[in-house]
Amino acid sequence: MELILFAAIAVALVLAALPAYRRWRFCRTVDKIPGPMALPLIGTTYLAFTTARQDRLRVFSKVTKQYWPLYRSWIGPYASINVSKPEHIEKVLGSSELISKAPNYRFLYPWLGEGLLTSTGQKWFSHRKMITPAFHFKILDNFVEIFGEKAQILVEKLKSKSDGTPFDIYPYVTCCALDIICETAMGTSVNAQNEAGSEYVTAVYNISALTLKRIVSPWLHSEFIFRRTGAGKEYYKHLDIVHSFTKKVIKQRQLSRKQNGDVSKEELVDDIGRKRRLAFLDLLLDASENGQKLNDREIQEEVDTFMFEGHDTTSVAMSWALYLLGHHQNVQDKVYAELYDIFGDDKDRLPTLQDLNSMKYLEMVIKETIRLYPSVPFIGRTVTKDIELGGYTIPEGAMLNVHIYHAHRDPDHWPDPEGFDPERFLPNRLQGRHPYAYIPFSAGPRNCIGQRFAILEEKAVLSQILRNYRVQSLGTSQETKGTIELILKPFDGILVGLTPRNPHASLLTVTCSSQLAV
Repeated sequence: MELILFAAIAVALVLAALPAYRRWRFCRTVDKIPGPMALPLIGTTYLAFTTARQDRLRVFSKVTKQYWPLYRSWIGPYASINVSKPEHIEKVLGSSELISKAPNYRFLYPWLGEGLLTSTGQKWFSHRKMITPAFHFKILDNFVEIFGEKAQILVEKLKSKSDGTPFDIYPYVTCCALDIICETAMGTSVNAQNEAGSEYVTAVYNISALTLKRIVSPWLHSEFIFRRTGAGKEYYKHLDIVHSFTKKVIKQRQLSRKQNGDVSKEELVDDIGRKRRLAFLDLLLDASENGQKLNDREIQEEVDTFMFEGHDTTSVAMSWALYLLGHHQNVQDKVYAELYDIFGDDKDRLPTLQDLNSMKYLEMVIKETIRLYPSVPFIGRTVTKDIELGGYTIPEGAMLNVHIYHAHRDPDHWPDPEGFDPERFLPNRLQGRHPYAYIPFSAGPRNCIGQRFAILEEKAVLSQILRNYRVQSLGTSQETKGTIELILKPFDGILVGLTPRNPHASLLTVTCSSQLAV
């Protein structure tokens, strides 16, 4: 009897010690990878919360360069392996197994639920398959007119700012992008550009900042604690605004569909009698109505995800493009020459899909912009089984933090990586470049589903602005700093001066070779 009791106690002790041993082994494996000093409980997050917001990108870049090409960090108890080398990134993003998002994505769940950005496994596969038809080229063609209409409103709004006096153009572009995403994806107009300030935009901005604050503050990881802090209360106040907005959009669309009968085949009619093609939301509603596994909550999650990813990322990309063009007048002149070849003196004609596809040089400008300033500078994955990277073992359970920002500035793949050179994307200069050296829309199985939508939208808006105004950025190109939130935002906005275009005076003797193709 005593022997049995002794054996039972021994087994219990072994079972109790096993998790501790596994944790010790995990930490020992991770700490073989070089990286900055980690402190008890908070790990290396002190690098974030002891650094001014506008300096975080500079500090992380310094650490990345110091431990290049791979280093470990600790977000409280969570190990994060940071990779920047395209050869390493390919093993991560190109894997059909490493598709689970990193644990810190859970802090997006209150906002986005298990939408396409945050979900994994079978739910992600089925939703991805369901949503992909929304980005078919025929549907995107129907959106081009909306891109142009909203861009024209932006051009009109900017007239009052076109005396050359410096102002922050970022909020204007953001409201334009919000108008576009609401009408193309949700089938509703919010008139964000014509109303004095958008409560939704403000709420999204604050949620993004507070989410990042929570990620880098281990003491805020507990939902119980977070909800009782000032930051948590502010977060949920803004979250109510965002969720109320998207729920209202969904309800309005459902009502419109009921009023117009069978809308699942061709067209809808909006509140002023215009016909409109089916939108992203209609596909979600049809899937739900046709017996597929999309309930009201899942529709809400996908709507919130698309509203977030569809306006914040494009607005910041367009703003950075204007900033760079304002500093590189020779490049801006080439863009304008291309636009003049397409539109001539006509500043008001809305672009067609054919027009947008003809903007080869502008597309190179956009690609170079999001090389230097990728809207999403970092993405994370969870290691679901041990892998080897750079001679180190990355243990199961660790996070992999892919540095898109630093991969895009890797001197081994990008000569003069800090320079702005759109002609890097000429066909003859693309040859031999590593496929994972340029991943502004991620890559592999979980690449961005809306990347073609984004490029067309950015072409439409930027071309409308540049046909009407010359852009001049202030100071030096080093003075405006990017800050790491959920996306790479300008810390102090994008300060530019605008002056109206005189087509004949603006058109320089610059020719865009027909070989400038992408």
